[in-house]
Amino acid sequence: MRREPIIASNLVIVESPAKAKTINKYLGSDYEVLASYGHVRDLPPKDGSVDPDADFAMKWQVQSDRSKQLKEIAEKAKKAGTLILATDPDREGEAISWHLYEHLKSKKALPERVQRVTFNQITKNAVSAAMAAPRDLDGPLVEAYLARRALDYLVGFTLSPVLWRKLPGAKSAGRVQSVALRLITEREREIEAFRAQEYWTVKGQFETEKGQGFEARLVRWQGKQLDKFTLSKAALAAEAKADVLAGEYQVAAVETKPVTRNPYPPFTTSTLQQEASRKLGISASDTMRTAQALYEAGYITYMRTDGVEMAGEAIAEARAVIKDRYSERHVPASPRVYKSKAKNAQEAHEAIRPVNLTKGPEQVASLPDAQRRLYDLVWKRTLASQMASAKLDRTTVLLQDKHGRAELRASGQVTVFPGFLALYQETRDDSGEEDEDDRSLPKIDKGSSPAIKDASADQHFTQPPPRYSEASLVKQLEELGIGRPSTYASILQVLKDRDYVVLEQKRFKPEEKGRLLTAFLERFFERYVEYDFTAGLEGQLDEISAGDAEYKAVLRAFWQDFFPKTQEIMELKPSEVTEALDEFLEPFLFPEKEDGSDPRACPSCENGRLALRGGKFGPFIACSNYPDCKYTRPYGKEGGEGDEVAGELPKTLGAHPEDGEPVSLRSGRFGLFVQHGEEDKKPPRASIPRDIDVADVDLAMAVKLLSLPRIIGQHPETGKDIEASIGRYGPYLRHDGKYARLTSTAEVFETGMNAAVVKLAEAAEKGGRKKAEPLKIMGAHPVSGEEIRLMEGRYGPYVTDGTTNASLKKDMDQDALTLEQAATLIDERAAKAPAKKKRKAPAKKKAATKKTAAKKTVAKGAAAKKTAPKKKAAAKTAG
Repeated sequence: MRREPIIASNLVIVESPAKAKTINKYLGSDYEVLASYGHVRDLPPKDGSVDPDADFAMKWQVQSDRSKQLKEIAEKAKKAGTLILATDPDREGEAISWHLYEHLKSKKALPERVQRVTFNQITKNAVSAAMAAPRDLDGPLVEAYLARRALDYLVGFTLSPVLWRKLPGAKSAGRVQSVALRLITEREREIEAFRAQEYWTVKGQFETEKGQGFEARLVRWQGKQLDKFTLSKAALAAEAKADVLAGEYQVAAVETKPVTRNPYPPFTTSTLQQEASRKLGISASDTMRTAQALYEAGYITYMRTDGVEMAGEAIAEARAVIKDRYSERHVPASPRVYKSKAKNAQEAHEAIRPVNLTKGPEQVASLPDAQRRLYDLVWKRTLASQMASAKLDRTTVLLQDKHGRAELRASGQVTVFPGFLALYQETRDDSGEEDEDDRSLPKIDKGSSPAIKDASADQHFTQPPPRYSEASLVKQLEELGIGRPSTYASILQVLKDRDYVVLEQKRFKPEEKGRLLTAFLERFFERYVEYDFTAGLEGQLDEISAGDAEYKAVLRAFWQDFFPKTQEIMELKPSEVTEALDEFLEPFLFPEKEDGSDPRACPSCENGRLALRGGKFGPFIACSNYPDCKYTRPYGKEGGEGDEVAGELPKTLGAHPEDGEPVSLRSGRFGLFVQHGEEDKKPPRASIPRDIDVADVDLAMAVKLLSLPRIIGQHPETGKDIEASIGRYGPYLRHDGKYARLTSTAEVFETGMNAAVVKLAEAAEKGGRKKAEPLKIMGAHPVSGEEIRLMEGRYGPYVTDGTTNASLKKDMDQDALTLEQAATLIDERAAKAPAKKKRKAPAKKKAATKKTAAKKTVAKGAAAKKTAPKKKAAAKTAG
């Protein structure tokens, strides 16, 4: 007799398999826990998904990779007595639950009871307490999600077509991402406009009567108090240094002040992203991914929060751990209470903290490295937030020359009691010079006479403001009230993915297309990239989630101004847009020259004027006398690479030794290049590599560059050519489809056979697939029997059976991946492969297809000619 499977009376839905697995341990057999794998529905990426003319009606579609999961959820929901929606306790979690509810409702699969539960931590007590206190879906929170989603869609799908038509090279714009891009671009403008100012500091090295050394800085000289720029020249600094060395000193004053430093509050989403970037060097997106894994495994509380509060039992536990690990003195007399600055109380959950504070970093050593390091950071910050204040003595010593020529000051501090500093100290971002107050000083008595041992005069230059790091940009966005911390990681990723910015030394630098996009938005959509406007819109969204505003009213108010503006710009000709941007960007593109000459004067012809032009590959600067004058330069401020020879370009370097054709040095929109032959014959060209000085580019160098790639010889093992050349990512060697990097352009022309073989072998050993080790052996495929391995690839983790590779889906946790899921991914990928192969027809078949198509076209043309007179006659008769 066949036994029917037992159907659980309560069906619990969460986002991820890892979370489902953890919760499943805490619930009895009456509960079945399934994962939705994140959002199950989304707006279709096409016009009409949000219809302003139908009161902002929104059309949703099931995401293609969620249909199988939704089918299983619907089947089990029909048989369940209660559906429990247990997704994350924030706006996105509420939205996922709402989407599931609406989808199941449309499929008539809702059970008799539907409940919503939330918990801030995944522990047995927290889950049990949540199950005992269910609630309904939070309507205002769902409406806040709908409003935010509709706004982002309307901005993206209304503004992007304007960009495609009016601004070549721009891919899209977004409500918050465009403002973040503006911040990065404005900082770059500040850096470029900055003019360094010289200043000098003079210091003396002293020794106490007991032989202890210390340093003091000159603060008063020849009766005059020094400010930062008093010593502006080397000669003045040298004179001051001589006076310091010649002085006889006595300690005129010793002032010691007690200083108290209080600990930092526990982490919010924003401060965790900032500190993880500074201390651990990981991006905002990686931080959130790692924190999600820790939360779902039950190690930390929910990681998307604006709140700094901690539960009473967590504070009590923290105080007990501090006393046990340090001393009773490290525990303050009363618990520390922090207040959240979040405007929206509904989204201000408890701060991010370990679920079990007795579990120190040493007890989670088995976790993956990223998770272990992040847990260590959260644990230390949480404990430190409840520790005693640090007690310091800050001392200032004033030394006076008996001859009245110099006065110097020494500062330092002594830690009397470390308090929380014994465990944790926040990293400072954009730190500059050493803080003299952080130094320690020996004991110095008033009236004593330290001996001057040496003196130094150091030259300094004022520094421009630093480019934004991920930490400082997140901090700035939060301070301006733009976006929400839970969205920052995805916003910054979009800017990088669309090539609007690039990370250089972990700092954001705007690319040319990003700068031009910002200029376009500032010129034509100024209101919508204003910081106050964007922050005000965020405030309205918070009001919606608090139930204090109606979401469609907010959408109407936004749309009635935004849509007419886009239509107005759409009617402009591309040339009108370029002219307006040329005028708007004039101070940046054509700054005034020191000699008073015309900054727009073409350096290549007599009466040409430079102006901004738009092209297929983006903006560039060109001469008004085109095509007679072909001078161009890349979009950007004058003074870049090659500008010192711009007036001489194009410049003939000589005749090519092989055919006598002219070889010339020229400037193009992508920089300087050499050309072999005349313009009208599509001549060969070669870019000037970055490590070659333009002044060194003569005929011999040009011929060398134009001759690339260089064949070094045949590989002794394969007999195939080894070639050296210069590509998009710099100089390289290539052999049989494999590459090895070279360090300089010189190596391209100098590397011999032996060195090339060694470099290719080393590159193969470092990056070769044969050296790749699996992250995990999943097991045998249930059908084919092939071994399935989890691997780390260039674009993220993937699974393979040796024949088919399949990437993990975005919402999948590699640590919680099951053999069944891995096999499904491989099967789905394998099923798609034949369809792709069918598209690639053999060369003969393609040729035959083209001939057939051509014959059909001719036949259609002949038929059209025959029927044309009849159509004309019919039209005449109808007329």
